[in-house]
Amino acid sequence: MKNEQFKILLRFFKALADESRLKIVGILASQECSVEELAALLQLKEPTVSHHLAKLKELHLVSMRPEGNAHLYQLNSEALQSLSKEIFTPEKMASLVEGVSTQAWENKVLKTYIEGDFQNPEAVQHLKEIPASRKKRLVVLKWLVEKFEVGVKYSERNVNEIIKRYHPDFATLRRELVGYQLLMREQAVYCRLDKDN
Repeated sequence: MKNEQFKILLRFFKALADESRLKIVGILASQECSVEELAALLQLKEPTVSHHLAKLKELHLVSMRPEGNAHLYQLNSEALQSLSKEIFTPEKMASLVEGVSTQAWENKVLKTYIEGDFQNPEAVQHLKEIPASRKKRLVVLKWLVEKFEVGVKYSERNVNEIIKRYHPDFATLRRELVGYQLLMREQAVYCRLDKDN
């Protein structure tokens, strides 16, 4: 997400994080109102309502039209739809976390379940237990599948021996590796899948 869009999004959420402003948007979504009407509806002072409207106008969420001595406000639904199309897409929202490492959580899981330095392939490592949580189990299985080389064919016995080095319940872990499609099994021959291809 571009820095400019990020700032707009931040201002949008800050503006709507206020209860009174959110209520003003709700009222203006169904009817035009003057500052005086909004103040009466929300039981606020008129200068307070004017302040809230100014914040919403900065984001073009409300529009104003003069009528005699009064100004009538309404929700600018086009601006809201435009903001939704430009910024509130799953791709744009996902880009908010660019630069945030997802590895930190996985490292925390591995520190919990792996005895020994899990980042050093030369170190003695042992899986303390198989996590009950599916998400944590997948992290552990991804760590375990690294013990197999991509493209090499392993017999079931070889797979069991490799897994046994890290945990005694090799049968469960073998099934899980296949179930999560980290290892492929064809007629009792196992192969680590290359997830990059």
